[in-house]
Amino acid sequence: MLPHSYTIDSQSKSQDLAHTITTSSTSHQIFSTCAAIESFLQSHSPDQSRHFFSVAFPALICKLFGFDDANSSPGPHNSPSGWIDYVLASNDSELAHVVFSLLCPNGTLMNSISSVDRLSLVKYVFPTERLPEWTRYMLSKDKDCRVLSDLCPLFRGKVKEDSVKGSSFQIQLNVFEYYTFWFAYYPVCRGNCENFDDVSNKRARRFRLEDWASAIPGFSSAKRGMEQKIECNLYRRLLYAYLRAFVPIYDLNAHQPYRSSLLHSASGYDDSVMMRAEFFVNTLIHFWLVDNDFSPLPVNVCKSFGVTFPFWSVLGETPPTSGLGEVVKLFVKYLNLSSVAGTENIECSWSPRWMASGLLDKVKSRDVPSISPRVQSVGSWNPCVQRTLYRFLLRTFLFCPVATSIKNASHVFSVWVSYMEPWMITLDEFSELDAIIGESPPNLKRDSQPETRGFTPAWNGYVLSNYLYYSSLVMHFIGFAHKFLHSDVEIIVQMVLKVMDTLTSSKVLIDLLRNVDTVFHSKQAGSGKSMLNSLYRYIPSIREQLQDWEDGLCESDADGSFLHENWNKDLRLFSDGEDGGQQLLQLFVLRAESELQSIFGDNLAHSLQCIDSIKARMGCLFDEHSVKSFSVSPQARQCQQSRDEIFKPRRGGNHALDNMKYRGDWMNRPISNDEVAWLAKLLVRLSAWLNESVQLNQAEISQVAPTGSYVEVSTDVANVCGPSETLKVVLCAVGSWFLLFGAGAVRLMRKYGLRVNLRVLASKKIVMVLVLYAVFSILKKFVVPSLGV
Repeated sequence: MLPHSYTIDSQSKSQDLAHTITTSSTSHQIFSTCAAIESFLQSHSPDQSRHFFSVAFPALICKLFGFDDANSSPGPHNSPSGWIDYVLASNDSELAHVVFSLLCPNGTLMNSISSVDRLSLVKYVFPTERLPEWTRYMLSKDKDCRVLSDLCPLFRGKVKEDSVKGSSFQIQLNVFEYYTFWFAYYPVCRGNCENFDDVSNKRARRFRLEDWASAIPGFSSAKRGMEQKIECNLYRRLLYAYLRAFVPIYDLNAHQPYRSSLLHSASGYDDSVMMRAEFFVNTLIHFWLVDNDFSPLPVNVCKSFGVTFPFWSVLGETPPTSGLGEVVKLFVKYLNLSSVAGTENIECSWSPRWMASGLLDKVKSRDVPSISPRVQSVGSWNPCVQRTLYRFLLRTFLFCPVATSIKNASHVFSVWVSYMEPWMITLDEFSELDAIIGESPPNLKRDSQPETRGFTPAWNGYVLSNYLYYSSLVMHFIGFAHKFLHSDVEIIVQMVLKVMDTLTSSKVLIDLLRNVDTVFHSKQAGSGKSMLNSLYRYIPSIREQLQDWEDGLCESDADGSFLHENWNKDLRLFSDGEDGGQQLLQLFVLRAESELQSIFGDNLAHSLQCIDSIKARMGCLFDEHSVKSFSVSPQARQCQQSRDEIFKPRRGGNHALDNMKYRGDWMNRPISNDEVAWLAKLLVRLSAWLNESVQLNQAEISQVAPTGSYVEVSTDVANVCGPSETLKVVLCAVGSWFLLFGAGAVRLMRKYGLRVNLRVLASKKIVMVLVLYAVFSILKKFVVPSLGV
């Protein structure tokens, strides 16, 4: 037992260190604070260090991530308040190295965390309001709280009853788990505040294609140059270091030589490397990919425990958190390295996640017919992210607000393309990050890294286990492309071309996709091709994935969707119907050509070339001739516009439409936030009635000026006598002049195609001025006389 003086000394030093951490805001202060933390941890035993983790460590987390207080509310948005933000804004490589050395997996802090957790000296309560949204709602119900540990391996053994509020539950974590939760929550918090990228370089307001297209082959951007040093992106650097240290990518049960000593110690909360790896992976999955999903867990598993998620009214039509594209892409690409290492072993099996967690036995004990079978490669992390990533991508494409920037959607699109092309991932793409964190490349088999990149039959198992990414999700993306075509036709065309390039990158891949679709829609296995018969065993898994991964989604829920209410019961990419992939892609090409005809810019020729490339890829994918270009007649254009109504959003939601490029009828554009909705609709109807009454909806038929009309006036002027008769004649003359002027104005409006548009009067500014004027007039009329003025 430690002497009392040592305990008091450790506690007082921890309090002083907490104050030092809180007041560290400049480079010099951060340098000295990091040195003080390392000095304290190196000079104190684990028993003494527990005072640091009780007092100073929460302050370190708040200062590291830029939270204002222990509840971790985001700090001020006008300046970087956290160390991670400050390092990125200052672009100081030396400062980034010092902070990274403090937080790296084999640093003094992490070793101390391992020692304290081994003795179970410190426990934290993670704030419920910072948990993923679906977890937050489960904790609000006593029945759901008791099965949360069984449903989700991430919370196993962590859901405890509140000792103060006996009826409520809370999430109790040790030091490593507590730090990992805050590390995963940081980008979510920044994304929710729409400030995730504010601390990085200020970019052009209009998002350009090069920002995402150049990032698809690898992580580095050729245009970045000296603008921002990658080693100063501290969060991304730490993320990759933790993935390298905690998550093996080859032989998941083996200890990798590059692992830190932290993983070789037996801690109190897990007993293997695999348990810690699963915890880290599941934390990122639930904070980043699941979070606000209204169907967070597999349907069959939820039914087996009798758990329902009535979150549709709260979380329905909510897109994933914005700003996560870059970190999710790094996370997914790293996990897919395990698929690169094991492409030769693809079998239908239980997921290692269920087996390791013990959930399989729990579910079987409930007499459940089956759990969603997972097609996995031995030692692959792919089954862990299949469902969650699919729903993350799908919810982005379906629920992305029409007024939002295309930037976030394009980052998510880049994640999807990277996931569909694991054969394009090489260790060279991680070489820059490996050099920054001071690690050698991952220890993979040489034969797992082919000299030439591209799809080969060895990847058939990967494609079959992720078939919906290549089929159903493509259809949803086509709907997204139609929906956002007006916002930026050039970028959307580039996106569609990239998807078509991926699907048609290999003749073997095309044949595989088409054969699976053929088998999926066939009644039963026949005596046809043996290759087709061998694919029948994968169809039940694909059908179950289709039902599970698109659980709760229907046509009425997404603006601009085009499929039927039972869209998650069939695959339509190779269907020849009106809602099939070929017809919808052909319609997209026609609409894109029509849009490009009204654009005059430097990229017009390149965009037209992309359209031709899409046509050529369509010919390869559907085994037919390319779509021929033709001029659109007025009748065909009108018919096309009626088809376009399918893809117009039925409502604008609560998002502003100010930045939306609308090229249709301006009077019938969607209601924006600067308009009074009911007044705008009323004025639009009134304008339409006026235009119809004076026949402004049709052009001037004849260019011949109408003959003048004559009015016979009595020559007996003497009959006009008296003021009443004189006033009558004057009023008739003035009225005739107004009618003549009005007829001339109508003729001019018909000639130049102008129409009456009273919708401008629905502007909130105009309405506010009129309301203020009316209020002022009323007050002036009634209040001022009462004051005796």
